[in-house]
Amino acid sequence: MQKDELIQLHTFLLQLKTHLEDIVQNNGGVEFHAYVKLDVTPFQVYKSKREHKLAVFTLSKGIADLLSNNNCPGLEKVSNRLEQMSERFMTEKEKALVKS
Repeated sequence: MQKDELIQLHTFLLQLKTHLEDIVQNNGGVEFHAYVKLDVTPFQVYKSKREHKLAVFTLSKGIADLLSNNNCPGLEKVSNRLEQMSERFMTEKEKALVKS
């Protein structure tokens, strides 16, 4: 996937997050703390492809967690797999930042 396509996906997932939070009335939920700590938004096009890829996996995991916590069972395995994928792209510094 090209970087510009990855940024488009990141933008879509961020819009989906906002929409789902509005639906389930979950403002500032714990599901997205790791994504917020990464401090990578789709508008920061100067960030590396790896950083955007990490943000996409982390944001997707948050969305899966949000849905599984709100009457959408069966997404725990998806969430766990997305967490494994995001850990592959994390540097040690990012791992320490997200875990804190």
